[in-house]
Amino acid sequence: MIIVLSTYPDRKSAEEAAGMLVEKRLAACVSMVKIEQSVYRWKGKIEKSPEYLLIIKTTEKAYPRLETRIRRTHPHKVPEIVRLDVKGGNKKYINWVARLGS
Repeated sequence: MIIVLSTYPDRKSAEEAAGMLVEKRLAACVSMVKIEQSVYRWKGKIEKSPEYLLIIKTTEKAYPRLETRIRRTHPHKVPEIVRLDVKGGNKKYINWVARLGS
């Protein structure tokens, strides 16, 4: 199982991405978290903005297509895509993710 983190600039684009990833069977589940404010440096300037974090539960097999889909559809020029490999957890849940939520 893999967890992928990706932030979106607004609720609408985050909801659309979450729905599309589950619909296309690239993720078993996507949780969305509102971030009050992120602070980051972009093109030499300190920026502050609200964001929505997607916590995407997926598989090793689906990951390459998931990353490609996020890159193609994300509203940012350089989207955040962070992959975390899960080494353990509830076996029933991990098996459910392995079937991409079937």
